Amino acid sequence: MTVPARALPLPLTTNQDLDPARLRAAFGEFPSGVVAVAAQVDGAPVGLAASSFTSVSLDPPLVSISVANTSATWPTLRRADHLGVTVLAEHHGLVCRQLAGPVASRFDGVALSVSSRGALTLDDGLVQFTCSVHREVEAGDHTLILLELHGVDRTATGGPLVFHNSAFTQLPSVKPVVSAANGNEPTA
Repeated sequence: MTVPARALPLPLTTNQDLDPARLRAAFGEFPSGVVAVAAQVDGAPVGLAASSFTSVSLDPPLVSISVANTSATWPTLRRADHLGVTVLAEHHGLVCRQLAGPVASRFDGVALSVSSRGALTLDDGLVQFTCSVHREVEAGDHTLILLELHGVDRTATGGPLVFHNSAFTQLPSVKPVVSAANGNEPTA
């Protein structure tokens, strides 16, 4: 049986103004954690901060970050054999700003560890992952980077650094309304 082809619907039109400034403000309403992505490249520490970190898959273990196509750091960082991803803690606000600053001073005064494969992590982060680039996907003015995990270390305690409405904040100490401990985490 052959099904006749249907015409695809025209793109939806909207009366809303989707200019970049309005979109940035709207996207900023969604709070996110912040990670440092870093490696030793050609004998020097290279890294950036990303607020677009997301868990992707348990099998294989994948996470993702999103990097602006204008990033001057990513082309160097992506050459590393392994990358370190550190989940930043609530006390890392200044470190995060430093990671977005001048390349030569991004790691000044920051306690770091480097793996035998060049992954660079912050010693006092909440979680340290070692990973490698699994795939890169062009996505508009950013590139979505899928990272395959090779190791994880969760030693620190405390709350995460949170980026919300273009500012760093922290989670208040509140009792969870719903616990994900029973495996009923939200899924897409």
